Amino acid sequence: MIYKKGVSEVENEQKLRTLTLSDQLLVFSHSGLEQAAWNYPRLQNLGFCYLMVPAIRRLYPEKEARILATQRHLELFNTMPYMQSLITGVTLSLEEDHANGKGVSDNDIRALKISMMGSLAGVADPVWWGTLRPILSAFAASLALSGFGIVGPLVFFIGWNVARLTFRWATQRWGYLQGLKVVTFLSSGVLQKLTLGASIVGMFVMGAIVPRWTRLKFAPIIASSQHASLSLQSMLDQLLPGLVPLMLTLVCVWLLRHHVKPLWLLLGVFILGLGGYWLGLLR
Repeated sequence: MIYKKGVSEVENEQKLRTLTLSDQLLVFSHSGLEQAAWNYPRLQNLGFCYLMVPAIRRLYPEKEARILATQRHLELFNTMPYMQSLITGVTLSLEEDHANGKGVSDNDIRALKISMMGSLAGVADPVWWGTLRPILSAFAASLALSGFGIVGPLVFFIGWNVARLTFRWATQRWGYLQGLKVVTFLSSGVLQKLTLGASIVGMFVMGAIVPRWTRLKFAPIIASSQHASLSLQSMLDQLLPGLVPLMLTLVCVWLLRHHVKPLWLLLGVFILGLGGYWLGLLR
């Protein structure tokens, strides 16, 4: 006797195609290697496909379906690595709907990845590289300069990785639970506000760091008497403290924007310091 499955039984089997928490944790464990196979033709595509492997195995038991899903994620992909987790979460949600026949096509998944990777990469740089990292590094360096030794580097290493991993897991989980609702939320203007706020905070922090850590002192004496002497540096400090370090920083920024390589810039500052000290202009 040949037993044939009914429609209800097939539907029940399809409903079982869901990603478990262990699957999502396995995807998250792969996410740190998304740039290990970075390539020029398609950038991060191999890494993104690699982290999607656990989900593809769970959702597509058929060989042909796995091949199609793998090919779908081998197309060009590139974004800021920390923001990739949010795209991964939403993609996992769409892949789950696609595997269960809920009206999500291959083109829908491709379009989602393309639309999110550019916008999220633009907001990530001022938030992570322009705000969080300078603040944390400034705090860690202050600890090291205050005599706490290795505590400063440990604070930076532990703090940065805790913030990075917590953010990546939280955004991946949120993206999976919310699905396409994330796109609606991001299109409401929150990214522009976040970028502007992060840029302002980042510039404020860098402005506070420049006069604290950049030191450039002039040696010449302008006037002297039996009881006191007036140096060029003391006069500048009375007029506007931190003016010279600020001008040096602005010159360096101007040179960087005019495509001067950082290595040549560092070498020039080194020569300027040695030459100024040898000529008696700097101390």
